[in-house]
Amino acid sequence: MSLEPVSSVLSHGGVQGVYKHASAVTGTDMTFSVFVPERRSGTGMPVVWYLSGLTCTHANVTEKGEFRKACAELGLIFVAPDTSPRGEGVADDADGAYDFGLGAGFYVDATAAPYAAHYRMWTYITEELPGLIAREFPADMDRQAIMGHSMGGHGALTMALRHPDRFRSVSAFAPIVAPSRVPWGEKALRGYLGEDRSAWRAHDTVALIEDGARVSEILVDQGEADGFLVEQLRPSLLSKACNDAGIDLTLRLQPGYDHSYFFISSFMADHLAWHAARL
Repeated sequence: MSLEPVSSVLSHGGVQGVYKHASAVTGTDMTFSVFVPERRSGTGMPVVWYLSGLTCTHANVTEKGEFRKACAELGLIFVAPDTSPRGEGVADDADGAYDFGLGAGFYVDATAAPYAAHYRMWTYITEELPGLIAREFPADMDRQAIMGHSMGGHGALTMALRHPDRFRSVSAFAPIVAPSRVPWGEKALRGYLGEDRSAWRAHDTVALIEDGARVSEILVDQGEADGFLVEQLRPSLLSKACNDAGIDLTLRLQPGYDHSYFFISSFMADHLAWHAARL
């Protein structure tokens, strides 16, 4: 599995790269970005995974996330994968909707046709891409954190809950916390996993916590002016689940902030410092 550099630029003393490779998991070419700070010693650096939201690629956070200064100061490698497989022959939503298909993989391994052929983002991000990062970059894979936005917040939370020994910390911006109970999630989980709602629970943060999955603590920032807050995000469901399970949830409702990267970039450094303290 060879890695093809797409671009490389210096920033804050480190290297911001974009790379492409042929994925055996998705059966497509996959593109991702990695920021590697200037090395201060011969040891590996901790890794922060960032999972993006609906319609995004690696490029959205890479260009607008404002993470590099903090990562350079804290010595964190920052990895931003794509949100779905892409390319010729990859199934998309029949009506071209933004919330399903290309750009909307929902971080699951699809089991329903025709999406099962390529939409295996869970295995790609939890197995294949970490192996590539460990091989190609100065990463300490014993020190990993994960975070994400919206659909990516859903992915980050579910991956942390199902891999508590791998990720030392988890945080999210405006996450979809209960996809089984909101329109975005119901559409995606039905389309990728079929009608059996019991199969959806493994990809639903609130359901996972209800079923016994645990992490020690979670940090979430949510804009109070987010247009998706009431119908799609419903952070109160996460608050109740964490309270019932004894999980230390820090849920910060930010007045005036929306769902955009203006919101994310405003609190990115806070999240990275929070992760660094636990790595």
